[in-house]
Amino acid sequence: MKFAWVACLVAAAAMATAPHKARVIAVNVDGMIGPITAEIIGNALDQANRENAAAVLVRLNTPGGLMDSSREITSKIVTSRVPVIAYVTPSGGRAASAGFFLLEAADVDAMAPGTNTGASSPVLLTGQMDAVMRKKVENDASAWLRSIVSKRGHDADLAEQTIRDAKAFSEKEALDNHLVDLIEPDERKLMEDLDGRTVTRFDGRTETLHTANAEIVDYRRSARERIVDAISDPNIGFILLALGALGIYAEFSAPGLIFPGVLGGIMALLGLSSLAVLPINWIGVALLILGASLFVLEAHYTSHGVLGIGGTVAMVLGALLLINGPPEIRIHLSTALAVSIPFAAITMFLMTLAFQARRNKVVMAHGGMLDEIGQARTPLAPKGKVFVRGEYWDAESSRPVEPGEEVRVVGVEGLKLRVEPKGR
Repeated sequence: MKFAWVACLVAAAAMATAPHKARVIAVNVDGMIGPITAEIIGNALDQANRENAAAVLVRLNTPGGLMDSSREITSKIVTSRVPVIAYVTPSGGRAASAGFFLLEAADVDAMAPGTNTGASSPVLLTGQMDAVMRKKVENDASAWLRSIVSKRGHDADLAEQTIRDAKAFSEKEALDNHLVDLIEPDERKLMEDLDGRTVTRFDGRTETLHTANAEIVDYRRSARERIVDAISDPNIGFILLALGALGIYAEFSAPGLIFPGVLGGIMALLGLSSLAVLPINWIGVALLILGASLFVLEAHYTSHGVLGIGGTVAMVLGALLLINGPPEIRIHLSTALAVSIPFAAITMFLMTLAFQARRNKVVMAHGGMLDEIGQARTPLAPKGKVFVRGEYWDAESSRPVEPGEEVRVVGVEGLKLRVEPKGR
């Protein structure tokens, strides 16, 4: 019995003194940098702090993005209680423009072979900058970058050239010019080489990294983050907006369907939320409205396709001009064509059906039902139900009619038909 207790105590002591396996929380920045990117990185840093992680690994493969979001992210990185490791990966990837700021803000910055960084000249999204405005924006961005780079012990003058001269660097050039700390082929090798390395935090404190054999755990995005990140692409937003418009129009054309209206409303709102954070060009908006108007006219008037083609061209141009900014955040030509052409065809088809239905209603009101042949579904003695043109009608007959017997419409009184037996 004593032996069993001793064994238990020894096992408990061994477990208590066993080395704790380090955890590294990994988060990806693999697209345009925007508000949702700042939220995701902020939540990943909070998770790492709660779990007492050894570090946060930020995987960078981005063409850049919004400056305000980049400032928010760098602020979160430099104030993080957990060391942040930025790693440009995979081979062929880049940390361009705003991505360079994130790379330099980290406690440790590394690049995979075959990657590049830099080209951080700011671009005004709402139009062309004059010389004075460009100088002010560049000075502001340069001062911000220098304050980050100098704290990390990197070459601030060279880093500033990525803004002034749009200079870019391969991974080897960045290492040789003291802009990054390491070139590593993969994450596991990166963790091994960083083990025992002492880093100076942004506030001046020193901290030793313990990353050997660390467990790299990917940050799990919430459902909200996944949805917002998916629709943050303006191409997805444009597709959702077009589908939403079709659904809403279908509901107005045939009230009572409900499903197209509900789904269309949801898609339209998601599309608008996607485009709301981006700078909108009102010429593009006007062209989209013009395109929709031409589709309506094509369905109403005979133009032999001229109005429809003009509407399609206007919609494509409107999509291409809708977003101001660098090519990475604009709607692609392939997306504009793939959405506009089917949208034009479907819209004109639905509108043609709607106009035809309205004309048919007018014909019926003036006797369009006269001489139509139907079938009695209940005895007519003299009133009952008949089935005419695929619809059930209240009817009144001048002579008794048995169920199943064919009848002919001889008059229309509001929503009631006057019929008589066929062939009598």
